[in-house]
Amino acid sequence: MSKPFDLKDWLADWPYDPEHTARVVRGSDGREIMQVRTPLGLEQFELQGRPDGSRPHNAESVFDFHRARREKMESQGKGGSFSLSANDCTELFEEGVLYYFRYLHLFQLHNWPRVIRDTARNLALFDFVHRYAKREQDRVHLEQWRPYLLRMNSVARAMVDWEAGRHDAALRVARDAVTKIESLAEMEAEAFQYERQRSLEALQDLIKQIERTQPLSEMELLERELHKAIEAEQFEKAASLRDRIRVLRAEG
Repeated sequence: MSKPFDLKDWLADWPYDPEHTARVVRGSDGREIMQVRTPLGLEQFELQGRPDGSRPHNAESVFDFHRARREKMESQGKGGSFSLSANDCTELFEEGVLYYFRYLHLFQLHNWPRVIRDTARNLALFDFVHRYAKREQDRVHLEQWRPYLLRMNSVARAMVDWEAGRHDAALRVARDAVTKIESLAEMEAEAFQYERQRSLEALQDLIKQIERTQPLSEMELLERELHKAIEAEQFEKAASLRDRIRVLRAEG
């Protein structure tokens, strides 16, 4: 066992700020890692593979281990007998939480591609458990958080398009997410009801923000110029603008 050491100096070099708790740095070997400052200490996440850097069952993750196990059984013609035990599900649930903490901090850093990666991974995990868990309670356990996970994935994807100036694409992503969440099967779980309502409200707010920054179409710009021309009594310009607007409308 290594000798314990005092973290006081390290913590003093990075004072706790609740508004800025995460940063991406380079490790001693040059790999990227994410560090998180908590009120009482530090956490460190690997940015590739499993967040804690471990390799359970000699695989990249528990999820990868079970997927490989299922694929092997299918190749042997035994796919129909594959299932996840209660212990398997517990291990998968605990691993999913690690990815949740990582993508939550990545979201705060606006690291959208990695948020998309980790949320898509956990969505696949939800589907896998829902399909293969032996016990009904394990099959439905994760479903109560599906609205939240769909929202986080969709917001990250919409942000990639929005920041690139692809407003229409960003709106499609956000509106599709609203449709998906609204169409989820009902659950009595309080967490599901809360997360669905909160997620729908957050997505509608995002849609409004994107719409407010969406560039005006040629028609909208001409109509705005026409209004200004009329107010300034520039009637020849207004007439020319009306002609252009008629042409655009005729073109559909």
